[in-house]
Amino acid sequence: MINDKSFYLDLFSVTENDLQQLLEESLRSGGDYADLYFENTSCSDLLLRDGEVSSGGFNIDFGVGIRVLKGEKTGYAYAESTDRASMLSAARAAALIADRNASAGCVGTRADEASVPKYKGRPNPAADRYPMLQDWRTCETSRLVPFLDRLHKDICARDARVIKVIAMLSSQVTDLLMYNSFGELKYETRPLGSVSISVVFQQDGQVETKSVSRSFRAGVEMLSDGLAEELAAKAVQGIDDRFAARRPKGGKMPVVMGAGASGILLHEAMGHAFEADFNRKGQSVFSDKMGRRICPEGITIVDDATIHGNRGALNFDDEGVPGQRTVLVEDGILASYMHDRISAGYYDVKPTGNGRRESFRYNPIPRMRATYMEGGQADPKDIIASVRKGIYVDQFSNGQVKIGEGDFTFFVQSGFLIENGRLTAPVKDINVIGNGPEALADIVAVGNDPTVDDGTWTCGKEQSVPVSCGIPTVLIKKLTVGGE
Repeated sequence: MINDKSFYLDLFSVTENDLQQLLEESLRSGGDYADLYFENTSCSDLLLRDGEVSSGGFNIDFGVGIRVLKGEKTGYAYAESTDRASMLSAARAAALIADRNASAGCVGTRADEASVPKYKGRPNPAADRYPMLQDWRTCETSRLVPFLDRLHKDICARDARVIKVIAMLSSQVTDLLMYNSFGELKYETRPLGSVSISVVFQQDGQVETKSVSRSFRAGVEMLSDGLAEELAAKAVQGIDDRFAARRPKGGKMPVVMGAGASGILLHEAMGHAFEADFNRKGQSVFSDKMGRRICPEGITIVDDATIHGNRGALNFDDEGVPGQRTVLVEDGILASYMHDRISAGYYDVKPTGNGRRESFRYNPIPRMRATYMEGGQADPKDIIASVRKGIYVDQFSNGQVKIGEGDFTFFVQSGFLIENGRLTAPVKDINVIGNGPEALADIVAVGNDPTVDDGTWTCGKEQSVPVSCGIPTVLIKKLTVGGE
């Protein structure tokens, strides 16, 4: 959602002249570049437990972050008020930090460099990727409670084994205003709505839990009948298999990753290694592989900010760089890292719109948005049929990754044995263990069913930001499966 420029200036009680004066104060000690990040975030949530909406919360976060770059040094300070004295104090503090303290390899970019891309265009409401039709901030709670009540009743009606439903409806609306020493002024309002459900089932003394969620950059209008039906159906889907699942024998074997949510393995085991700060510092296994083949032909991996209404969508990032579709791996060749302004200056390339931060209290760093693998040519049924003995996985959790080595371990929430080309016994309580670059190189089939999962994915890398992930059905020739 993009309001008039005056809406944001009035909200933060500043004028364009005030913004310019703040930058001048920030650069008074000889800084090369400075930017301002104003934020007003309203968060609310409602919790349904024991059959009724029993609690809720609301809070507002408000302030401005000021960053100064000077050579290889960076300074950052923030104020929780936008009164003139507080902002000037933060500007001076950021300038002082940049002047005195080195920041792990940060590289400043001088404003007068002709090669530096400029993004001075005015935000365009017609190109908005997340127009909010009904503002969460002005919606009465009485209009939201029935959605949670309906979910509870529908889930319980679908399966008699349900003994508990916990449902959370949360929303976040953020007003942003950014200005920098390149003269770029950006402003917008970012909505984010999320529904998370955890259902406990009991059968013959055995207890199983199933979780499902959906999240979109949208307003109250996202709470449709269709969404309620989808969530209720997903919440009970496959529960018979959960009760029947057993821990199989482990070993090295082919692993088929199901389309959609198993893209979290792609995000964690490979995606972080494509973030430019890790590569700039030599901490990523891909630091010396730009332009080289890292996986078979036909594999394309993308980080995308342009999917309308997606949790990872951005009109522009938290440095004011336009959101875009960035091809990381093209036909098996490493084509790009994910860049913020600092890493782009280091590599002498254009920023990719991946500079993100948790809030005005944090410095922006390279982060993912919606990371997914594009579809291939194979029919998913044919992929499964090609495996004599292996594992099919459609949902991972609790992943651990070593960025430097690329080693990963993921816990399998749900999956099946593959025997003689067929899905047979459901499995649980197993880990999938491997190495990111090796797993990429060992992909032998990519399905024609690319799917981006709309769950409440949140990425933690010093800071937390909303993301999404996805993948088509993919066959990896060999991974270690930790079973009996």
